[in-house]
Amino acid sequence: MKAIIAEKPSVAREIASLLGASKKKDGYLTGNGYCVTWAFGHLIGLGMPEDYGISGFQKASLPILPNPFLLTVRKVKKDKNYVADTGALKQLKIIEQVFNQCDTIIVATDAGREGELIFRYTYEYLKCNKPFQRLWISSLTEKAIKQGFDNLKNGKEFDGLYQSAQGRSRADWLVGINATQALSIVAGNGIYSLGRVQTPTLSLICKRYLDNKKFSIKKYYQIQLLHHKEMIGFKSLSTTKWDDKKLADDTLRTIERNGNTATVTSVEIKNVTEQPPLLFDLTGLQKEANKKLNLSAEETLNIAQSLYEKKFITYPRSGSKYIPEDMWAEIPNLVRALQDRENCKQALSKIKWGRFNKRIVNDLRVTDHHALLITEKIPSALNAKENAVYDMIAFRLLEAISQACTKEITDIALQAIHYDFTAKGCKITEPGWRSIRGSFADDEAEPLQDLPELKKGDELKIKEASVLEKQTKPPALYTEAGLLSAMETAGKGIENEEERKALQNIGIGTPATRASIIETLFTRNYIQRENKSLIPTEKGLQVYELVKDQKIADVAMTAEWELALQKIENNEADAEAFQKEMETYAKSITNELLQTTIAHENLPQLICPKCKTQQLIIRDKIVKCPDEVCNWVQFRNVCGLQISIADIESLVNKGKTSLLKGMKSKAGKKFDAYIVLNDSAESSFEFEKSKNYKK
Repeated sequence: MKAIIAEKPSVAREIASLLGASKKKDGYLTGNGYCVTWAFGHLIGLGMPEDYGISGFQKASLPILPNPFLLTVRKVKKDKNYVADTGALKQLKIIEQVFNQCDTIIVATDAGREGELIFRYTYEYLKCNKPFQRLWISSLTEKAIKQGFDNLKNGKEFDGLYQSAQGRSRADWLVGINATQALSIVAGNGIYSLGRVQTPTLSLICKRYLDNKKFSIKKYYQIQLLHHKEMIGFKSLSTTKWDDKKLADDTLRTIERNGNTATVTSVEIKNVTEQPPLLFDLTGLQKEANKKLNLSAEETLNIAQSLYEKKFITYPRSGSKYIPEDMWAEIPNLVRALQDRENCKQALSKIKWGRFNKRIVNDLRVTDHHALLITEKIPSALNAKENAVYDMIAFRLLEAISQACTKEITDIALQAIHYDFTAKGCKITEPGWRSIRGSFADDEAEPLQDLPELKKGDELKIKEASVLEKQTKPPALYTEAGLLSAMETAGKGIENEEERKALQNIGIGTPATRASIIETLFTRNYIQRENKSLIPTEKGLQVYELVKDQKIADVAMTAEWELALQKIENNEADAEAFQKEMETYAKSITNELLQTTIAHENLPQLICPKCKTQQLIIRDKIVKCPDEVCNWVQFRNVCGLQISIADIESLVNKGKTSLLKGMKSKAGKKFDAYIVLNDSAESSFEFEKSKNYKK
């Protein structure tokens, strides 16, 4: 009998039906010599401080350096404590029974770092020592699963992958637990969560936000001229930028008085070849979906995971933009399959069969998984967001195998009196991959104009001239797409040249974890969305100010760890040495943080509006009465809006906040309202116009 363990029930059912294991039992399927069971993601994790007998946050206990690390069943919050998840306990017993009645195990958890960890932690926790093989597949289609079972790999081949996953898990524990406890002890006012990757990511957002706010916007002026030749109108722009509008206006009048003409002083034509984009890796897909569809990284990952489990795309948590040589032969079949998809038909008519671009093939650049691809199974009924994400992956495949786009770029220099002007033009000579969607310039680029035939010495009449008012632009606030790019290329921002070269292709976090890191910052109330931008909250900025000059906020150090974890995965570095380094780091960061002095903000002293005796405790998430009998509480996040200290003060003292704008109802509609207290100190909304009360 062979045991098979998948990461979740849906994948287990898929594998079981293919193997003929159709008998349903409690927590597993059996038949044809197989027992197929499943986890529910991470059933086992690293124990928390209380599992080592350390309760609460105590300075004397820090740093906490477990030896050995304990594994415990997944916990859930119950009342004020964490208890073992009953569902996880039940499924673990079933997995143990299945393992006990079988001779060998086939591991079918997701083929990546986290999937490996899910199995190995379970295997270790159950003290199992049966031999195991690995099913390593990139899609859940019948063909891929069958090929995977024909080529099962020895489980030992993935020891490096497990050690890197375990190293990442322990490093996050050592840094996260110790740093969080140290800073929270010093702050003495609620919990200040810090983390190995979340804190450098928060630093990126805060630094950009402060640079944006500090930026002094300056106005400047340029002169724009309009010309006509051979029935083509085009514009040129002065190279001079004037700080003073009057000087620009005077120059314009001088040009108009002196013949109102411009002379072509040089014409430079160059041919530019734009290679098609590579296929998507997960981060690339998340960036594109954020720009085009305004989806968060987490939403995109969830949609991609759903498409994968429905067998429409290959494994989404990939960090590669390439496919291996042996997959190239399958590409024509995937393109043919898209003929059944209505909104791909026009794009398919532009594909040049027999001339596919092989740029996406590179065995050396394929990591655990190849780039995201569609499968031969074409969807017919998806929801709107799934359709949009699926189309992104499908169109990217069609673009990637198309020919390069060639353009003729023309740079013209002109002179009006002795002032220099420039004009730029673009002509598409071979549309190539850009014809797939019919867009010939990138979203951010200024649209390029058509130019007539021009040569040096040509005199051009100025049809119209105007002074344009412009302003210098501050560094743009991060959108989620911009933040993903910054996380992906964190190594590029390193000042030390040698370090930068070593880490140039290393980011912070991995494609599989970046979405959850961003979501963690939202959960911690460190960042919020302002339209499409990500900005820090008061609490996020407060944490940043405390740690910005300390090691824990160092993006370069976090990128170095990612590099070390990659080396462990490839059996090029020692996992124990990495853990020792992380323990040393945890000690130093704990000492650094415990010596931090925090200027406590002057919180108002407010008396409970219900019992009228106790002084309220003010935290970043709630305001509450310490008397458990009274138990008055006011949450500070109401319908997606953080209530300021000033409004809390107004509510408690005057029974009413100021008008709170931009709250969101459950249906997602925005509304404005006051929060008011009634005679029993219960809060409700009061609307500005109709004065309706709504609990």
